[in-house]
Amino acid sequence: MYTDLNRPPLVVDALRRALVRGTAGGDPDAFYSSLDVVTETGSTNADLLARAADSALDRAVLISEFQDHGRGRHARSWVAPPRSAVSVSVLLRMPGIDPADLGWLPLLAGVATVDALRAVAEVDAVLKWPNDVLIGGLKVAGILAEVAATAPVPSVVLGIGLNVSLTESELPVPTATSLALAGAATTDRDTVVRALLRALASEWTKWHRNGWDTTALAAAYRERCATIGQRVRAELPGGGELLGTASGIDAQGRIVIDPAGGREPVAVSAGDITHLRPQE
Repeated sequence: MYTDLNRPPLVVDALRRALVRGTAGGDPDAFYSSLDVVTETGSTNADLLARAADSALDRAVLISEFQDHGRGRHARSWVAPPRSAVSVSVLLRMPGIDPADLGWLPLLAGVATVDALRAVAEVDAVLKWPNDVLIGGLKVAGILAEVAATAPVPSVVLGIGLNVSLTESELPVPTATSLALAGAATTDRDTVVRALLRALASEWTKWHRNGWDTTALAAAYRERCATIGQRVRAELPGGGELLGTASGIDAQGRIVIDPAGGREPVAVSAGDITHLRPQE
């Protein structure tokens, strides 16, 4: 078991200087407007959603050292020991975007997370559709985007949960991993948070400057998506199942699956995807 000495708290003042504009001694052109770290909360996403009615709040970051009601996709719980993970949420206003394109934001976050981990942790991170981050086929991070408002300005709370120093006995499921278990070059959470939030800011800014056009974002996502080319099983809403080969990601961010037997490809917008081994 790790001790507190192995899991130091985040250094909030240093993170603010690196990431928040207007911070004394920091970067005046930083992307974020605020960054807060709390010792414990139920869910950073829920906390920011509760504050989203304040229209002046934008590009706000909330990090918790421990979440006891962290959530993933499909309302699944996500809990990790204190200071063993990065649990971060960001409130983002998206002026001028078509609300139909908001679904690309968690995919963008997946691109940013993969790039940050490759850069500072030096791990071979990839994406499993739609936005699970894998190392060696095991899940190290998950992403949850929740729409706070569609008008007058579309607004989203984006949450990222990343396993950093969890031991094997602390993993929630056998299909999970952590940076420590994956042999990452660093498990310093301050370093990881800075890289992650800078990558997110960079990808968001590029998308905004492109007028929310998804062409470049879709290309970046496809380059990092390990699901493409895999035999998969898609568990569909309502209980259906689809077996086939994932052949691509379409312009709406859906996974395209070529079913067995030469049937027409199917674009799947929601569901759980399992990468199948050759014998399955």
